[in-house]
Amino acid sequence: MKIHECVSFILMSGSRVLLEKRSKHKETDPGLITIPGGHIEDDETQIQALFRELDEELNVIPTEYKYLCSLYHPTKELQLIHYFVVSGWKGEIVVQEADAIQWHSLGSAPVDIAADSVALKEVERVSHYL
Repeated sequence: MKIHECVSFILMSGSRVLLEKRSKHKETDPGLITIPGGHIEDDETQIQALFRELDEELNVIPTEYKYLCSLYHPTKELQLIHYFVVSGWKGEIVVQEADAIQWHSLGSAPVDIAADSVALKEVERVSHYL
């Protein structure tokens, strides 16, 4: 089975995290509340994909980011999601692909994907070091 690599970005503002409600027209995870992200293209590194996806999804450029962890997400395809915590960015956040975005308290973020839930727990666990 082919593994599809993806990046997801955990935008943090203090102790709040930005989540998206995915478009109902998306092929994977339609209509779910998730951490934003997308597929890594064949000729990209994880960091290049992080920058491209942040621009495509939210119209911002990361200025402070750290790799967090990688987790598998079985959906219509097997994804390996590389999570990054983004604590600084340039530009104003503009929703460009999702139906909506909303800030949530890190401890009670209502994500619909198990891997996203694990990643947010990892942020809480290691936040002192980020």
